[in-house]
Amino acid sequence: MKLLRIGPAGAEKPAALVGDDHYLDLSDVVDDFDEAFFAGAGLDRIRPLVAERALSGGVPIGDARIGAPIARPHQIICVGLNYSDHAAETGQAVPDEPILFTKSPNTLIGPNDDVRLPRGATKPDWEVELGIVIGARTSYLDSVEQAREHIAGWVVVNDVSERAFQLERGGQWLKGKSAETFNPTGPWLVTPDEVPDVSDLGMWLDVNGVRRQDGSSSTMIFDPYFIVHYISQFLVLEPGDLINTGTPPGVGMGFDPQIWLQPGDVMELGIDGLGRQRQSVVAPR
Repeated sequence: MKLLRIGPAGAEKPAALVGDDHYLDLSDVVDDFDEAFFAGAGLDRIRPLVAERALSGGVPIGDARIGAPIARPHQIICVGLNYSDHAAETGQAVPDEPILFTKSPNTLIGPNDDVRLPRGATKPDWEVELGIVIGARTSYLDSVEQAREHIAGWVVVNDVSERAFQLERGGQWLKGKSAETFNPTGPWLVTPDEVPDVSDLGMWLDVNGVRRQDGSSSTMIFDPYFIVHYISQFLVLEPGDLINTGTPPGVGMGFDPQIWLQPGDVMELGIDGLGRQRQSVVAPR
């Protein structure tokens, strides 16, 4: 299944994708794609209903706004330097263990919403990433293989970053990652059965029509299942939580000279089988 939330910000309705551009409204049977939904085996509950209703063909998405495919999560956890080729472009060593940091949950926005720069930003950057949505409460998993049972699905994420805040203001990555709008997510949550090999997905990002990132999840240092197992040894992941798993090379920080986002820029990005996003960059409030 491919799940989405459609409608104005703050009033999105849960839905399922039919084909490439139609949807089924599920708001009569699902309150939202939130912690309660995932904890209550919501995916299994709606699967036969979606299959039945898909025969109707659904409603065209048209110009309707697509929100993030999950409601605001309990937490957003990120993995830094998780691609060998990205670590090389930044001049940093490949980590022995996953580097973890968090983003504020209120950074979550829809895949095509504007990205607003924070006040004082001087080095805003882009990062196409594979996101993991957690499907069950996860703590102290016994094995990497067990992690598969705790994943609800995959999403496209743009882990927007303000590098000066991140790297030049006392080493607190949270400060460079948590400005409002800094985590566009979606357009869909794609369930694992729809993705034959999550470790071999093409990933790309363009800025103003110029290809900046062109990579693959195959160069991940720590794969998604290892990441879920690893994080579970340190903290509890709740249903509906989001994990950003790192980015391939081609971020603005890695160019010589470096390239930073400016108001008016347009980012377009996507991952094979998971959909694509488009954001305009706007000035601070």
